[in-house]
Amino acid sequence: MTKKTTKADINFEQELWKAANELRGAVAENQYKDFILPLIFLKHISERYELRRDTLTLMLNDPKSDYYTQDTDEQRYVLEDSDEYLSKNTYIIPKKATWQFLQDNAEQDNIKVLVDDAFQLLDDTLATYRPDLKGILPRIFVKSQLTAKQVAGLINLLANPKLSEKENPDSDILGRVYEYYIGKFAIAEGSGAGQFFTPGSIVRLLVEMIEPYEGKIFDAACGSGGMFVQSLKFLKAHNGDKKNISIYGQERYDGTLRLCKMNLALRDLSFDVRLGDSLLQDKFPDLKADFIIVNPPFNVSQWHPEDLPENDPRLFGPREEFTTDGNANYMWMQTFWSHLSDKGTASVVMANGAMTSNNKGEKNVRQYMVDNSMVDCIVRLPDKLFLTTGIPACIFILSKNRDGKDGIHRERSNEILFIDTSKMGTMESRKLRVLTDEDVNKVAETYHAWRNVPSKETAQSVSYENIDGYCYAGTLDEVKKQDYKLTPGIYVGSEAIEDNGIPFEEKMEALKTQLQGQFENGNKLQVQILENFKKF
Repeated sequence: MTKKTTKADINFEQELWKAANELRGAVAENQYKDFILPLIFLKHISERYELRRDTLTLMLNDPKSDYYTQDTDEQRYVLEDSDEYLSKNTYIIPKKATWQFLQDNAEQDNIKVLVDDAFQLLDDTLATYRPDLKGILPRIFVKSQLTAKQVAGLINLLANPKLSEKENPDSDILGRVYEYYIGKFAIAEGSGAGQFFTPGSIVRLLVEMIEPYEGKIFDAACGSGGMFVQSLKFLKAHNGDKKNISIYGQERYDGTLRLCKMNLALRDLSFDVRLGDSLLQDKFPDLKADFIIVNPPFNVSQWHPEDLPENDPRLFGPREEFTTDGNANYMWMQTFWSHLSDKGTASVVMANGAMTSNNKGEKNVRQYMVDNSMVDCIVRLPDKLFLTTGIPACIFILSKNRDGKDGIHRERSNEILFIDTSKMGTMESRKLRVLTDEDVNKVAETYHAWRNVPSKETAQSVSYENIDGYCYAGTLDEVKKQDYKLTPGIYVGSEAIEDNGIPFEEKMEALKTQLQGQFENGNKLQVQILENFKKF
């Protein structure tokens, strides 16, 4: 598919943090999301309803429209017909649950009650048509420490026309607002944000590498749904159709699952996301996904593998030999593999330790995966990419589509591609690094050049070649000789140092002269400093 250029969009970021600051003092920063994101969601659902009602009103009064009628009863019937809204994937919203009602009453002393009542009304309305959305909007404002003035300030700031889908119908504005806040709240929340947030540059890399154009997409630790949203962006960028994907997810925490459901509903996506611990309570035992995109919790210990059935179908072998209570990393791997379709591919963020661990319950799984040609690619990531953990990370690409029989991908069942991106990325702050679009494209193109059959249709002009210090296509025998260690640095070697042509002897003499000069200058400076001290 050709990739379309994204047009320039509305710049709204400067307006948004002002809204969050309305909560300062009354609400901890790590709870900002619990108050702001549901309001954004209500605003989105309400504006979709209003847009549809406005469209119907125009058609009813347009003589050229099939809806045209001067009969007021017929007009009222159409405007109150739920099917007219459901056909456009929206719903009739009770007046007291609309954004306009909250905005009109923002200065009322009982605005906290009105917001909670609106949440309850909207929650009940949505549950009528989408039972899976029941409970998405809990009553939280009345019991909070927020003042009526703070709530009014928050509503008025979010009422800015820049943040309205009615004013900016082609901008996905509220989806972008939601995404912006998720990222900002993750920074504020720090280590606690890991359950709902994966940095955007990592998500883009995961998605760009495995290219989920169509099929079932699964995330067994889906957090706030970032992997699904990025998959939608990928489709839009490549002129794809979201009707060609089906979304499935599982999340352990109820509050995070609510964030995910709101996030996906904002994008007008259909989905099936369920509550539960994917390791011990797999809610999709029969699901076979074409794409798995996931950042599971790293290095989870004491996760109780003894609670697994002895014959758990996910396990590659006996439970005692293929699990360990000390670390769940490779139980995640076995879970993901069990959910792949016959041609499925998974992109998995994992702790670096998983590439080399010698613990029996982990190494046995890694060895099995290598011996059975499950691992397609390993990417070592740079440090400081995560807000929530200092643990070095990597990406495992697992694939059941390595036999080269689909005509798109070449046969590579005896190879693993190793990519080392440890020198990539740009420091956005002292503590946080991000992968640039150029970095993401380079890694994805390297993987595709190695994996894909050259095609005239895709105009793939880049042929794969090993590059010292960056990428290497290793054989399974090479990996076995390294005791099944998967660290890219073992295979890619060191980056070649450019030779400027100056003989070694001349370089050494020049360095020696330079060093002697620096010693002399240092001695002079020392004498001058001591002389200055004598003057005090």
